Amino acid sequence: MTGANANPRPGTLNGGKSGAARSGIEGAVAWLPTLLRGRPQRRADLVHQPRTHRAQTLWLVIVDASASTRRHQALSQAKGLLAQLFDDAYRQRARLALLTASGASAHWQHHGLKAGAALQPWLQALGAGGGTPLFDAISQAGEWLVKRRKRYPAEVQRVVIVTDGRVKDMPVCEPFHCPSLLIDIEQGPIRLGRANQIARRLEAEYRHIDEMR
Repeated sequence: MTGANANPRPGTLNGGKSGAARSGIEGAVAWLPTLLRGRPQRRADLVHQPRTHRAQTLWLVIVDASASTRRHQALSQAKGLLAQLFDDAYRQRARLALLTASGASAHWQHHGLKAGAALQPWLQALGAGGGTPLFDAISQAGEWLVKRRKRYPAEVQRVVIVTDGRVKDMPVCEPFHCPSLLIDIEQGPIRLGRANQIARRLEAEYRHIDEMR
């Protein structure tokens, strides 16, 4: 299976039974990657070797929480999948970046922090409302990943998008240049099927949530 190494059930991203024992930030300085980025001017410019052979993994999750996801309890059903995904990230010691798309613009919730139990209260309180700034979220995520990739070139990045695809317009968007998975949460007897189109534009693997139960 391609994309974010997803299985057709909860627990979508597999990176082995465990991730790196420690963040690569704590290891010895990797001078060749550091110098390839230019002469270091400050401590943050240094690239560090991971303490284990397994590279640090980052999961960037974009959650569409617009008003349309209230239909047929789409967001409520997605919460169960997200809870499993957060648990997988914690067990695999992956770092997690979280971006929500609702209201007038996208909002960052976490920027590459270690996954943990603190995410569960946020997930329980997550509600749907407002517009669908999904492509704003996709644009912000892409720019952020490019910057992070320069800072942590050895990091393995994954992107997961959870959306019902009910957007008014589909502007041009660039793929994330890393394995990506779009989970379609659209429910009801009449489905527009736009999430699949968004996945194709992003060159992401597509799965409907009904396949993942």
